[in-house]
Amino acid sequence: MENNIIEPRTLAGFMELLPSEQILFNQMKDTIEGVYKSYGFLPLDTPIIELSEILLAKAGGETEKQIYRFTKGDNDLSLRFDLTVPLAKYVAKNYGNLSFPFRRYQIGKVYRGEKPQKGRYREFYQCDIDVIGDGELDISNDAELLNVIYTIFTKLGFNDFTIRINNRKILNGLFEEIGQKENAEEILRIIDKIEKIGKEAVIKEFKELGVSENAINKINSFIEITGTTEEKLAKLETIAQNETYQSGINELKEVIKKVGLFGVPQQNYEIDLTIARGLDYYTGTVCETFLNKYKELGSVCSGGRYENLAGNYTNKKLPGVGVSIGLSRLFYKLNELGLINASQKSISKLLIIPMAENDTILKKATELANNLRALNINTEVYLSNKKLKAKMKYADKLEIPYIIVIGEDEINTKTIKIKNMATGEEQEAELDAAIVAKKIEL
Repeated sequence: MENNIIEPRTLAGFMELLPSEQILFNQMKDTIEGVYKSYGFLPLDTPIIELSEILLAKAGGETEKQIYRFTKGDNDLSLRFDLTVPLAKYVAKNYGNLSFPFRRYQIGKVYRGEKPQKGRYREFYQCDIDVIGDGELDISNDAELLNVIYTIFTKLGFNDFTIRINNRKILNGLFEEIGQKENAEEILRIIDKIEKIGKEAVIKEFKELGVSENAINKINSFIEITGTTEEKLAKLETIAQNETYQSGINELKEVIKKVGLFGVPQQNYEIDLTIARGLDYYTGTVCETFLNKYKELGSVCSGGRYENLAGNYTNKKLPGVGVSIGLSRLFYKLNELGLINASQKSISKLLIIPMAENDTILKKATELANNLRALNINTEVYLSNKKLKAKMKYADKLEIPYIIVIGEDEINTKTIKIKNMATGEEQEAELDAAIVAKKIEL
């Protein structure tokens, strides 16, 4: 009878990591989560699967094409494509039990049926923070989230990065001024691609959309405004006078002022009028973050203001602002460029090796391990019955920093030796978890 072995393989667009890579990935995730917590954001987890009518309430265009949608029984279901729409549903559903402004963070997997490419996945982690207001939300929250971005990337070890800031109202006001209000969403999508496809391709797409030559020239003149932050703001104020445009200018000026007050260095943020953000629900502040020496990475963190995303689920006005880091893509790109190094092969700081299959020895080894774990020392007990050489090789291969061998002599004398695997040095200690912990933490 033939043994029909199925070839083990993973779908394209789905990430699987070796343990050393997963350790590094988790460290990055923990750093981001730690920053979110330090600003007082509350944890939240929402279902990966939602009713399609919930997720698609305001979806359209490319977003709707990328949704993983299926039926189960009578239910029309979809996998979440971001964490913001489920948040809007959650806030509307739990409105009476929440305190506003509601500050939440969520780190979880999302799903998009994109064509798999290097670093672009169909299943990937997003790390989001959002602030939701009840009726209104002060513009200071927009600035604080930019401060959070600054803190995260400095804690991840990056200093040379720029948070590029714009406001959708400025763009929408410009389109009103040049008679292109009905094409606003499409023009925004095209502008959002300028970094990827270049100016000439953008102009071509404008023409295909039916935008007049005069309007194209005004759009190009607008997005090519240069100078210092103050010079850009001064030039912007002269371009259009309608209410939408001026409201956007005022919001942008306030965000820029507050970002400075929050302590973000001036070299780490700038006004960039090409930043539009393609998603439909952004209505005010928009931002994207770039590592200056590695522009090929694209945006590593983005987000913005949405005035009434929850309007599809409630009559209450619940404005919000949020930012998101696509962690899977960021990790892949940084790893590919050699900017991060997956060098840690084990999370154990100490390996305890029982010298024989003896209940007394095993009990003493596990007792010491449990006591060390209680002291927050990651401790592993080697349980396979192999020769000492194989056990040492195991510790060496995983680069576990310290080992302790426990046999009858160690139990009788209540003394053990702690071996530093990097230097080969041994230090004697009492068979006591607190003493062991102190010696390996020195």
